[in-house]
Amino acid sequence: MVKHLVQQPLSSTFMLVSMLGFFIATMIIMKHSINWGFTLAFLFAMFFIAAVMNFTHAPDEDDLAVHEPHRHLKHLQKYKR
Repeated sequence: MVKHLVQQPLSSTFMLVSMLGFFIATMIIMKHSINWGFTLAFLFAMFFIAAVMNFTHAPDEDDLAVHEPHRHLKHLQKYKR
């Protein structure tokens, strides 16, 4: 049995956390420890790149609604009455 996998978009909070984490790592942590600062800055930079790539390749909300209508079409059920 083969399942069709749909790529779910990452939340905007993920991108926000990656940007804040990068700035905190470069501004605060790097002053105390260059190794930890560089490591965390690199990690949060990878998070940011993943978020940007995910936003550019993520399917539209309409495409997701085809596969999971109970989750994505809740707002239409209110207006059907």
